[in-house]
Amino acid sequence: MYLKPNLVIEPLFMRWYAWAHLISPGTAAMNVVKRHVEIMNSYVDSPQQHMEAVKDPKMLGGPFMDYGHDRSEDVKELLTETLDKQSKMIQLAFAFRKLDKLLKSHPKGYALEDLYDKVPPILRGYVELVYDLNNNLSFRVFEELLYHTEFYDKNFQSIALWITNNDSRPFSLSTPKLDDPNFLHLPISFDDPIIDEMARMKRVPGSPEELASRLNLTKEQTALFMTFFTENVPAPYEKYQGDKVRMRYFGHACIFIETKDLNILIDPLISYYGYPTEVHHFSDYDLPDEIDYVLITHNHQDHVVLETLIPLRHRIKNLVVPRSGGGALQDPKLKLMFNKIGFKNIIEIDELETVQCADISITGLPFTGEHSDLDIKAKTCFHVKIEDFSLLFSADSRVMEPKLYENIHRIVGDVDVIFLGMECDGAPLTWLYGPLMLDEVSRENDQSRTLSGCDHKRGMHLVNMFRPKEVYVYAMGQEPWCEFISSLKYTDESIPIVESNKLVEECLSRGLIAERLFGEKEILYSRK
Repeated sequence: MYLKPNLVIEPLFMRWYAWAHLISPGTAAMNVVKRHVEIMNSYVDSPQQHMEAVKDPKMLGGPFMDYGHDRSEDVKELLTETLDKQSKMIQLAFAFRKLDKLLKSHPKGYALEDLYDKVPPILRGYVELVYDLNNNLSFRVFEELLYHTEFYDKNFQSIALWITNNDSRPFSLSTPKLDDPNFLHLPISFDDPIIDEMARMKRVPGSPEELASRLNLTKEQTALFMTFFTENVPAPYEKYQGDKVRMRYFGHACIFIETKDLNILIDPLISYYGYPTEVHHFSDYDLPDEIDYVLITHNHQDHVVLETLIPLRHRIKNLVVPRSGGGALQDPKLKLMFNKIGFKNIIEIDELETVQCADISITGLPFTGEHSDLDIKAKTCFHVKIEDFSLLFSADSRVMEPKLYENIHRIVGDVDVIFLGMECDGAPLTWLYGPLMLDEVSRENDQSRTLSGCDHKRGMHLVNMFRPKEVYVYAMGQEPWCEFISSLKYTDESIPIVESNKLVEECLSRGLIAERLFGEKEILYSRK
């Protein structure tokens, strides 16, 4: 039998939707305390307030649990379990805060060696105390060492299996997945090979009974498990055999580039197929059995989508991620994270570093903006060149300094196609990074440091500099299957829509091909 096409394989961390910041021990600990525990406490205090808030479109993406009825008793139980089982994680988060206070009390500029004896005990041997060149005191985390402690517990990881029939889902960062008769909760870690075997059954038939036995399912669980499979044979993937370059847009920032010899998938966020929808779109059935390169532009929850990546793991030959890992709490190392959850053949790429395969080159380019001015290195744009044809994937980067792109242009030259993110009215700093902040952030500072991409003016800097023939606005989170993870819902008056309309109109007036992508798109390009 085969897995049904609309089966969701959803990774969970202590019942919360799993994303990259819930894998690395440091960021996970901070999110447990400042996101999970706070939201659960708030819900237990007033479930009605949460039920009212989620009805208000202005509150979309806020810290409110989205259930159809009062689940306060279940949330209270999850909160108790969290405080018990994740007590060490909670201690770790408080230790980071104590360390920060210790460093703030130290006389500026004086030697740090004697300070190590005062570091909170559970952090000793896991941090280095450092100055920058302006004598500002901070610390770096030995992230790899933390993965080898009780702070990284794979028992917190699990998988939920359930059938979806529409795109409607609660916002991923604020609503844990409580027990429901329609989903099966499997206490297996993300690196378990049985996930690959299960995911492979979307294309290759297998035995559900054998899987159920290996998963030690009860009779009742087995009955539900069997409903996730079908005897219907899926249509085979039709590999592109032409002499051109085929581009397919899968929604949001997900682009698939394919020649007859090689294929590249950027920022996978794949919708499920098999339920009625007004928006035509590609699904994972439109991807080959082997994906040569998967490229990750940056470490945000709508670009590192574990729900898509883990079921694709068995198909991915090479995973290319931006080089990071300087030990900053806000910048966990992507390569290390992917290794820990079962990915192999991970390639780190630095700025202006190139991965070469036959006549295709993949080069990392600087990525500025969209990270609230935090010192984060796990971000890169990609310049993909196929013979003499080139594409620039700029993701959510924001042109903070046009001179930077002059310098880049001198090296890579003009490009044929630009993909440009224009979510230029981004969420404030604390929406994503609040749990990691060690100091209180004023409202004024919070609102001024946003997760914003290019507006019309900044986007045109890229167009003017790289002189493309085609310009595509993407990564807008407009597709209905993206809303649960991006919390974006635009109107015609929304600033990103107004600004991207202006950019598309200006490009068209210059005789360029330009469009804001939505749903699906396929284009064939000559290699020149």
